[in-house]
Amino acid sequence: MNKKENTYHIPALFDESLDGLAVQPSGIYVDVTFGGGGHSRGLLSRLGDEGRLYGFDQDADAEANIPDDQRFVFVRSNFRYLSNFLRYHGVSQVDGILADLGVSSHHFDNEERGFSFRFDQALDMRMNNRAGQTAFDILNTYPEEKLSDLLYRYGELKEARKMASLIVRSRSEHPIVSSQTLIELLQPFVRKEKEKKFLAQVFQALRIEVNDEMNALREMLQQALKVLKPGGRLVVITYHSLEDRLVKHFMRSGNFEGENKQDIFGNRLSPFRLINNKVITPSEVETDRNPRARSAKLRIAEKNNMA
Repeated sequence: MNKKENTYHIPALFDESLDGLAVQPSGIYVDVTFGGGGHSRGLLSRLGDEGRLYGFDQDADAEANIPDDQRFVFVRSNFRYLSNFLRYHGVSQVDGILADLGVSSHHFDNEERGFSFRFDQALDMRMNNRAGQTAFDILNTYPEEKLSDLLYRYGELKEARKMASLIVRSRSEHPIVSSQTLIELLQPFVRKEKEKKFLAQVFQALRIEVNDEMNALREMLQQALKVLKPGGRLVVITYHSLEDRLVKHFMRSGNFEGENKQDIFGNRLSPFRLINNKVITPSEVETDRNPRARSAKLRIAEKNNMA
């Protein structure tokens, strides 16, 4: 791994995720979360001359990490448009899809992007900073009920209703313009021993809403099922319970509710075969080296021949 990749992002569960793809040297693969390019470079190292890799990323910053490799095609797009862009490139089916849903270290460490509560910064949080609403827009324009709902659903914050009420009252006097403004405003809800966890939940909720992450994930997974060849692998790394639950249900049942359908004999019907019944998590060695990987969970499924 070169210095640029290491600075931008250290890929989590690197070997485990690439092994999970069961890479065929002449196969066609997609890294729907290109980022720093770490997983993509690892995947390219396992491909032969006839293999192809498509890397998706909506963030302009990721374009600096594009490898000089004729087997690689970079797609400047959100992964929710997976099937559209594959079709544009003349690809109807692929052998494997890899998704690392974590926010890159680059985003957390870049003060201008507004992802971290460690800096006093503008409230942006857009993965694609060329378009769309910002966290500032949400905090200063959303109705109280909508604010409360997103804080509760995406941040799992028990006092979401009171927090939303305080935000709305405060912004009527002065706009909430920076992360420090927001942090100071929410101090009545902070328990000192759990301050970092609380703020992480608040910023996570805003980030998910800004980037419509849950809907984008649903759309990508549904399209992944369609474009994977029978026997193709879906490999997904999640970092919080909301997205992990979606992935787990989809891999087990083919739907997001986790409702298992059965044939007339009582056999479970699913478009996937689970490669690992138990979720894969980082080793202690990895988390010591890369603390941001500690919440990573890896799930691997193979598309059934009849799906």
